[in-house]
Amino acid sequence: MSDTTERHQAILELARAQNRVMVDELSLHFGVSVQTIRKDLNALCDQRLLTRLHGGATLPSGVENLEYEARRRIAAEAKDAIGAAAAALIPNDASLFINIGTTTEAVSQALLDHSGLLVVTNNINVANRMRVYPRFEVVIAGGIVRPSDGGIVGEAAAGFFSQFKVDYAVIGASALDEDGALLDYDYREVTVAQAIIANARHVILVADQGKFKRSAPVRIARVDQLGSFVTDFCPSERFRVLCEAAGVSLIETAAVR
Repeated sequence: MSDTTERHQAILELARAQNRVMVDELSLHFGVSVQTIRKDLNALCDQRLLTRLHGGATLPSGVENLEYEARRRIAAEAKDAIGAAAAALIPNDASLFINIGTTTEAVSQALLDHSGLLVVTNNINVANRMRVYPRFEVVIAGGIVRPSDGGIVGEAAAGFFSQFKVDYAVIGASALDEDGALLDYDYREVTVAQAIIANARHVILVADQGKFKRSAPVRIARVDQLGSFVTDFCPSERFRVLCEAAGVSLIETAAVR
């Protein structure tokens, strides 16, 4: 990995921790010129990982989600740890749904040492990863394929999931609200997620702590509809209380701020 790539990843982590980063501070932090930092921020903004503001940049917000490759790189190590912890909740010979998302894809990667799984998904990336292993039976939903990330969305996909009743569902969310709401950007994706939740015995939410710093306009579900919440760290005390009150198992892979 090049120095520039490492610095870009470090800038993103600082932005996630502080919500914004400033050119002068980054120049001192990394020991490089302000011109270099401006180029870094321009590159990250071109990828829609950050949004420019006067003298620096901030995390993007609003009604549009980040592009798939950009999302995949954010908190990559945290997502891998979350994926491993979530996969540990799922026994061999289980049936499960796996929804759209880069963190749910990390769960599918961690499940590759399992056996006897029936995997029903609307995520083409998950299906492609798991279909090559004969110890898994992979079923993929039909519907509209979103070109940005290979997610299958819409009413046809939602109806497809309603045909099943599985042991586990692995879902993600674009944003988490302190009032216990799970939120997303695309109402078509939310319709599918709601069908997944309704037809699983145990719902596992996988999301890194950065989702508490984002907003999205469409409600997926409430925290009391979950069985488990797997994250790197839950920064919201209110969300913790809601999990405890609802009997939701909160699993943190790295309980540090």
